[in-house]
Amino acid sequence: MKKFLAIYMGTVSAGERSEWDTMDEAKRNQLVATGIKAWGDWMTAHEADIVEQGGPLGKTKRTAAGGVSDTKNSMTGYVIVQAESHEAAARLFEKHPHFTIFPGDSVEIMECLPIPGQSQS
Repeated sequence: MKKFLAIYMGTVSAGERSEWDTMDEAKRNQLVATGIKAWGDWMTAHEADIVEQGGPLGKTKRTAAGGVSDTKNSMTGYVIVQAESHEAAARLFEKHPHFTIFPGDSVEIMECLPIPGQSQS
């Protein structure tokens, strides 16, 4: 089995399209409750595929040759899964609550590759 890092993406435009911030608070709270349950159900259904549960991501700092600075990106959370192929890993996230209930934009999945020159055990 291969390992894959899945990054939950959330853009400002996805939030605007969903009208998440402008909807009635009671409706939003109901969606949150529904979404949390659906997310938990997804985690349970894919328990055998999950290598690391991951979690939400906070603010971003950038370190480069010029020093450390604040920056922004669209990453909102992550999880590490295992699957036979990249395609199979991506299919785990079809109809995920991140974008079917919550105002998330997408989930980006990439294979965790071995470090060159290190033996695989």
